[in-house]
Amino acid sequence: METEGQLKKDIGLSVAMSLVIGTVIGSGIFMKPGVVIEYAGSANLALIAWLLGGVITIAGGLTIAEVGVQIPKTGGLYVYMEEVYGKVWGYLCGWMQTIIYGPAIIGALGLYFGLLLANLFYLSEAWYLPLGIGAVIFLAVVNSYGTKYGGSIQTITTIAKFAPILLIGVLGIWKGNEQVFSSGSPVMDQLGMGAAILTTLFAYDGWMLLGFVAGEMKNPAKHLPIAIVGGLTVVTVVYMLVNVAMLKVLPPDEIVLLGTASAGKVAEILMGGVGAKIISVGILISIFGCLNGKILTFPRVPFAMAERRQLPFSHLISKVHPKWGTPVAAIVMQVILAVFLMVVSNPDYLSELAIFAIYLFYIMAFMAVFILRKRRGSLKREYSVPLYPFIPLAAIAGSLFVVVSTLLKQPIDSMWAIGVTLIGLPVYYYLKRKDSRQN
Repeated sequence: METEGQLKKDIGLSVAMSLVIGTVIGSGIFMKPGVVIEYAGSANLALIAWLLGGVITIAGGLTIAEVGVQIPKTGGLYVYMEEVYGKVWGYLCGWMQTIIYGPAIIGALGLYFGLLLANLFYLSEAWYLPLGIGAVIFLAVVNSYGTKYGGSIQTITTIAKFAPILLIGVLGIWKGNEQVFSSGSPVMDQLGMGAAILTTLFAYDGWMLLGFVAGEMKNPAKHLPIAIVGGLTVVTVVYMLVNVAMLKVLPPDEIVLLGTASAGKVAEILMGGVGAKIISVGILISIFGCLNGKILTFPRVPFAMAERRQLPFSHLISKVHPKWGTPVAAIVMQVILAVFLMVVSNPDYLSELAIFAIYLFYIMAFMAVFILRKRRGSLKREYSVPLYPFIPLAAIAGSLFVVVSTLLKQPIDSMWAIGVTLIGLPVYYYLKRKDSRQN
């Protein structure tokens, strides 16, 4: 079996850009508009939430690009935490991504895919789960055969997913007659802007995943910043376009009541039954591509941890297939955890739990720019975040607002996520003692 140093460097700029756009644009833009309006309390505030989510994400992307270029290793956020803050923080970050974040995101996307596919063929709710699990397993098999196969799916689905986005966006703004800027509705919970922005961040999430495969990029110093910043700019513009278009077609309270079916309803109004079917297929392709990107990238975290013997059964999880050059065991591990969460939970809960957990560590990653600049002094950087220190400070401030707001509004769920993360500490020290005894 091969080591990380022998992972194939198959990822160029086009695949890197499609990874950012493809893993970010997935289910969120079609599944979350109603929830964002409900939490924000009005269409006006919902649009502001989507814009602020994009600003926070772009500021974060600009900041992390500098960290990623200085630490171009497979593992992404986990490796950044370890290099900057030490092994304990790196371990907790990797543990959280392995146990909560990765499986929860894969599970949520799988369930959304199963729901929409079953609805497309008028199947009962009993089909949601098996169809979702089937999609997850299929993509796991494809990505086990090599990053070039998963990368090909990513590029194709990224191009294809713009069809429903452009149709809804252009036709909605052109033909819609509703008032976009309107007041709140009695059906809305109004949890606040923090909860609303947190929900948009699920739709924006995925930009960090490119760092997970930096060790498999042909030229990370040159391509990583371009892919992150360029991809996120495209995504933000697209999200604002789609939300304005949907509000031009449907009033905000109806979008809230329709929930995950609101995008399909907009398509039906704009293009009739056949058009709605076409849009539904396009949305399925979008979610499929996003799910593929997650399955391609997420297993690189437990793989990187296992190489350092920081997980149970590390000797298996750290294996690289001698022929395919992929971490097959790590992929299998993530899929097993994802399927378990799919069975016991629902997609909305999984998505919100995952985003809250990951942003605890995103804040630390944004702060790492200041630490690395102080630590490395005048060493030449191949990429520097523009408008330093204002861009990193904006990323930190926005992320802190979301995390604190979520803690205040949803304390039980937030503490559960923190608790599961902290469970990693005794596991870390047990494995460390075990490794010391063996040595």
